[in-house]
Amino acid sequence: MNETIVCVVGNVATQPVYRESVAGPSARFRLAVTARYWDREKSAWTDGHTNFFTVWANRQLAVNVAACVEVGQPVVVQGRLKVRTETREGQQPWASADIDAVTIGHDLARGTALFQRAVRPDAPVAAARPEPNWETPNRSGTQDDTADQQAPEPVPVT
Repeated sequence: MNETIVCVVGNVATQPVYRESVAGPSARFRLAVTARYWDREKSAWTDGHTNFFTVWANRQLAVNVAACVEVGQPVVVQGRLKVRTETREGQQPWASADIDAVTIGHDLARGTALFQRAVRPDAPVAAARPEPNWETPNRSGTQDDTADQQAPEPVPVT
């Protein structure tokens, strides 16, 4: 299946909305991406058009977004682009650009961040398995009798 994978750098425009559902946690926020260009006449950087994307995060990514993403922060989002068009009764058609995020991170070119690993919920403890017998049997198929003998006591050095 062909999908459009994008990497977008912009600023968080709305507070992330976090929800728990039967399918698992999800979060969404709006991302503003403004093109900038060098205006030769003014000899200064000028803002161009701003695009807005709705960023969707699921599962552990949603939990982490809710915990550390805030309005105004510069972020980098990578995910699948989905463009939808709708026409509602009595209104003009409109388009919506959504990104189903695979990864989201703070833009370290524009600030610093302190990474902290997410604490996972308690995983079920696996049953302890017995240690395998790694000794190689001798040619007769039985264990070597010398392995069961005690080692001689060390002789003190004077």
